[in-house]
Amino acid sequence: QVQLVESGGGLVQAGDSLRLSCAASGRTSSTITMGWFRQAPGKEREFVAAISWSSSSTNYADFVKGRFTISRDNAKNTVYLQMNSLKPEDTAIYYCAARRGVIFNPRGAYDYWGQGTQVTVSS
Repeated sequence: QVQLVESGGGLVQAGDSLRLSCAASGRTSSTITMGWFRQAPGKEREFVAAISWSSSSTNYADFVKGRFTISRDNAKNTVYLQMNSLKPEDTAIYYCAARRGVIFNPRGAYDYWGQGTQVTVSS
């Protein structure tokens, strides 16, 4: 089992920045892809970004390219999502997820999920 705990959400204004963190614990290993997803009210959960174990590969949803950056610190078992130039439409609950497997497959099924952290962007 892998436990994931997100933090860093909050209420900001349009154009501001936030950095989300996700701390992993439990049976982490060197073959885990980490991802961020989000779910806005009344909408389905959607993929935001993912990063491979070595950080050599990343993948982003088109709507965050150039604004969000995913990174990880394996020594701390933590993955980050730096969010810049936030827009009201970025308002959602952001979830961290982990996926086991050697091959980097950012859009595949994820095995573990955090509880989420709320991000609210006011106009």
